[in-house]
Amino acid sequence: MAVLGSVLKTTTKYAYKLNNLIQRPAAVVQQKQLRKLLNKARNTEFGRDFNFAEILKSPDLMNEYRKKVPIFDYDYLFKKYWHKTLNGNGNVTWPGYITNFALTSGTTGASSKRIPVSKQMIQTIRKTSIKQLLTISNIQVDSSFYEKDILFLGGSTTLTKMNDQFEGDLSGIITGKVPSWLSPFSKPDKKTRALNNWGEKIAEIVKKAPTWDIGAICGVPAWVEIMIQQIVDHYGLDSIFQIWPNLKIYVHGGVSFDPYMLRFNKMFDNRVIYLDTYLTSEGFFAYQPADSDSLHLAMNNDVYFEFIPFNEEHFDADGNLVDFEKSLTINEVCEGVDYALLVTTNAGAWRYLIGDTIRFKCLETYKIKITGRTKHYLSLCGEHLSVDNMTEALTQVAFTENLEIREFAVMGFSNETGHGHKWFLACDKKMNTDHLATLLDEHLCLLNDDYRTERSYALNQLQIKCLPTKMFYDFMELKGMYGSQYKFPRVLKGKLAKDWLEYIAVLEPKSHPWFLVG
Repeated sequence: MAVLGSVLKTTTKYAYKLNNLIQRPAAVVQQKQLRKLLNKARNTEFGRDFNFAEILKSPDLMNEYRKKVPIFDYDYLFKKYWHKTLNGNGNVTWPGYITNFALTSGTTGASSKRIPVSKQMIQTIRKTSIKQLLTISNIQVDSSFYEKDILFLGGSTTLTKMNDQFEGDLSGIITGKVPSWLSPFSKPDKKTRALNNWGEKIAEIVKKAPTWDIGAICGVPAWVEIMIQQIVDHYGLDSIFQIWPNLKIYVHGGVSFDPYMLRFNKMFDNRVIYLDTYLTSEGFFAYQPADSDSLHLAMNNDVYFEFIPFNEEHFDADGNLVDFEKSLTINEVCEGVDYALLVTTNAGAWRYLIGDTIRFKCLETYKIKITGRTKHYLSLCGEHLSVDNMTEALTQVAFTENLEIREFAVMGFSNETGHGHKWFLACDKKMNTDHLATLLDEHLCLLNDDYRTERSYALNQLQIKCLPTKMFYDFMELKGMYGSQYKFPRVLKGKLAKDWLEYIAVLEPKSHPWFLVG
């Protein structure tokens, strides 16, 4: 038994128990987080504009906060405040100067957003990552595992300089600031992490892979699969375990893992534990402990959460917020309801509509499921089909039919016969699309009552088009969205949808008899 591994394992168990020693009601914990954030930022421009000092005097802090501070989306917050932060002004929405900005992935086809990343936020992300790693002490892992390397497959650590500030992918910002105690276990090396070209980075990882003893991998599923496949192909391996026999943990995030599960189970031969994370450009909001089957909302994490029911009362058909008055606090939510998430963070995001929707699976432990995006769903005629519905139905079909569907995207269309959904599936073997369409339609009807109702009226039978997986990734490269920080959008709308159709038309010159909606 390795001495260092034994020491680290014992330390990890002790630290995990210490971290979970005091359990308090979530509302109490969340109010403390809010008070801390308000107090910290009370002398900023934002804090003065909305009189944080007065809000802090209220005996009903959470209610006073939602009454006095409006809800912000990115455009509103950027135009009113964050443009000043980007121009080098300090103390705008958070104390001090912000030197780093995270660029969003731009999956909707819009220009990238620049999200402020404060020093405190980086520290919080580190702490949360450590909290998740500490949970490994609750499962049966040999002491030697704690001496193995961790492979971080993230964006480039080479950031773009703007005056005295820097911008880049959040994963690049974070992995460029790996704690000194973790550096000996962190792969790839600094030079490789700094590469901007994704192909070059993968090539370097492939070259160095046999020299590493990897115990855990962190990264977006699609790109981790590409990396592992290239390693296996390059060295003529039957399995990645021939060079990484101690690989036991895969930490993923960014997209639902369900569509990738079948492929990863085969690739890892069911020998790897999967751990989910909810890490966005705005912060680290939830993680899956090693002894749990779900994400848990991180209540004591320098983030304050609010929730807006994701329904027609609060959002229009395009996913825009229409009711700005009825957010809920953590003690007011229910299980099984989809909520749009509002966050207040230690990087100066205040009552920020992040664009994600979540559902509580268990309020006792605050287990959640990410169900989609407020603007990434289809409702042409009232079917209210979420990304969660799409993912679950397709995953069930793929499992029963033993299919490997790496990526998918859905597009709404309308013509003289009514409305419909066009599904694009990434699959590298021939399939009976009519049979798949029937199965997928049946599963969607079981999952979504509104969809089942509209299928009897205005919504036509869904259509399926199967395409090689490579076409999906080549399209992303053409759009400048190639790399570990990007994921293929599940719902195609607007310009991105038109570009996708044109791309397919060039590669497969056939007419397309459907017309885009929206």
